[in-house]
Amino acid sequence: MTVENQRDNVRLACDHLAPIGEQHELIISHGNGPQIGLLALEEAAYGEVPESPLDVLGAETQGMIGTPSSRSSGTGSRSRSRSRRC
Repeated sequence: MTVENQRDNVRLACDHLAPIGEQHELIISHGNGPQIGLLALEEAAYGEVPESPLDVLGAETQGMIGTPSSRSSGTGSRSRSRSRRC
């Protein structure tokens, strides 16, 4: 999955969530278990590289998911409501 693909998915989600957000308070969260597993498998493939603890992999994947999401959020709802952001 590319960063651009993630941004497109966030924009699409915001477009669908924005009408709900106009009438209700929304809390949006995400899980990162599959991403942590992928990073752990990638590290395990390189015997010369020490494996990272799960909390470090968790922090890394939070950044990988959160950064594109926070940069893209709001694009779908700005046209509908200036007071609320997706």
